[in-house]
Amino acid sequence: MHIAEGFLPPAHAVAWGVASAPFVVHGARSLVRDVREHPESTLLLGASGAFTFVLSALKLPSVTGSCSHPTGTGLGAILFRPPVMAVLGTITLLFQALLLAHGGLTTLGANVFSMAVVGPWAGYGVYRLLRRYDVPLMGAVFCGAFVADLSTYCVTSVQLALAFPDPGSGFLGALGKFGSIFAVTQIPLAVSEGLLTVLVMRLLVRSSKGELTRLGVLVTSVAGGKRAESAEAVAR
Repeated sequence: MHIAEGFLPPAHAVAWGVASAPFVVHGARSLVRDVREHPESTLLLGASGAFTFVLSALKLPSVTGSCSHPTGTGLGAILFRPPVMAVLGTITLLFQALLLAHGGLTTLGANVFSMAVVGPWAGYGVYRLLRRYDVPLMGAVFCGAFVADLSTYCVTSVQLALAFPDPGSGFLGALGKFGSIFAVTQIPLAVSEGLLTVLVMRLLVRSSKGELTRLGVLVTSVAGGKRAESAEAVAR
């Protein structure tokens, strides 16, 4: 869903940059605080950023001026909360624009808003809601990653429709066209990303139980008369 360099009108590019900036600044403060308080999380933070970088670099042709691809932001949002992913996602998008010509600097704000802001918050919201109602961890992880991916494509469709309304049917007509074209590739990609995120989470449950417990992903205590999932049960 990276919008290509120079594809958005200047006013739109600036507006999306302004909309994204507060989330990135807040995320940077959260990231610095987390690293200072828990330096042992640095390796897992780096792995989350790498996961996002690799998945979002796998692009497929789609709408002119954009593309379809996994995002990888759901995993980091579940582990470290959405504000941190605003920073990791921005770094990912910046390096991809500079090194891979994937996305662009003028469209960085728009791409950050869709992939690094809305995607993580939507995915994390679904994940937390499902966990509140005792949905098993891996089911919630799949849904969170799926929604993080799909919501990113929805926002990109809105951004393109606002910039290029249909001559006859206006914004809504353009939104329907962009959304339907994206859906052909993005829905299967969202399902695949959800499954891959579950596999990665299973590996983390086996290898980083203590860190996941500290982050609140795993709960090993008994509360309210309900027995929490053990790491062994989750990993099966």
